[in-house]
Amino acid sequence: MLCPHSVQYTLCVHLLFRLCYTGLPQQIGLHLPLQVSIVIEQLFRLLHHCGMPRTDADLVHGSGMTMNEIMLRAQPRSTLFTGSQRVAEKLAADMKGKVYLEDAGFDWKILGPDVTDMDYVAWQTDQDAYACSGQKCSAQSIMFMHSNWKKAGLLDKLKALASTRQLSDLTIGPVLTWTTSAMLEHINKLLDVPGAKLLWGGQPLTGHNIPECYGAIQPTAVFVPLKAMKDPQVFELVTTEVFGPFYVVTEYDDDQLRTVLDLTEAMSHHLTAAVVSNNIPLLQEVLAHTVNGTTYAGIRARTTGAPQNHWFGPAGDPRGAGIGTPEAIRLVWSCHREIIHDFGPCPASHQLKQS
Repeated sequence: MLCPHSVQYTLCVHLLFRLCYTGLPQQIGLHLPLQVSIVIEQLFRLLHHCGMPRTDADLVHGSGMTMNEIMLRAQPRSTLFTGSQRVAEKLAADMKGKVYLEDAGFDWKILGPDVTDMDYVAWQTDQDAYACSGQKCSAQSIMFMHSNWKKAGLLDKLKALASTRQLSDLTIGPVLTWTTSAMLEHINKLLDVPGAKLLWGGQPLTGHNIPECYGAIQPTAVFVPLKAMKDPQVFELVTTEVFGPFYVVTEYDDDQLRTVLDLTEAMSHHLTAAVVSNNIPLLQEVLAHTVNGTTYAGIRARTTGAPQNHWFGPAGDPRGAGIGTPEAIRLVWSCHREIIHDFGPCPASHQLKQS
């Protein structure tokens, strides 16, 4: 099991992973990147203290290349990987397809035309994008906003909420896998798209001693026109997952819903999604034409907050992993095996006929 994620994600999700596979008769090896490996080590020590046999699982500290070499030599029967698309595809080749993936999550949110519960929707959007400094695979990466929400002042509320996040209370914090310069470079590339503009943020955090190998930027959002995303190069740029406090905003009207759905279908990975609306015809249209593995629907819809006693995992790929339900545990950590007992008695030899 290979799990590169934030400290918070490590604690909540990998505890579920660990408890899921503990009850199955197999030897588990676990590796996380150096930035968060100490967290899972302390979790192991807690489980040992609570009675888990020390021989049930192996924890490997070290670089990703070291773990890759271990896997190439050991050829495990099954691997669960959560992390980047690039590493996921390498593992799939190295392990000859014997992998389950919960990899890149460029997660979208569609705000329908029915504007209601503005304060709640703004709060949830802010949480989806910036909680844990955006370091979760279910974080909101792009928001397709119906023009009614813009007219109602949603962007002003979102900007005000983003401005309250600060290092002193850890509502914003360091990013472990993107440097500050890399995130700012990506933002500037988006701002070069015709019609794009910075909505808020876009500056480095100040007054801290976070090492340069990590990232530290203000909660940021960039507006990119919907029509610009029809350009394949712009679409590739827009749909680059930034594992930090950043997302893209765009606007659509009633007659552009088909374009929005085409864009969601064109995305390479389909983890979580949210359709924020109580408009039943709209919900039926969107849910019928999208494939994300975990989709929230209704005015309280969110992209993150999972798992909460339901399936959490991507769709559209037979290698997709899942957590949170008995079905997910069986899919990822076990397989179907059939044993047929046939002890006799055997019929007398003269009764045996050839066919």
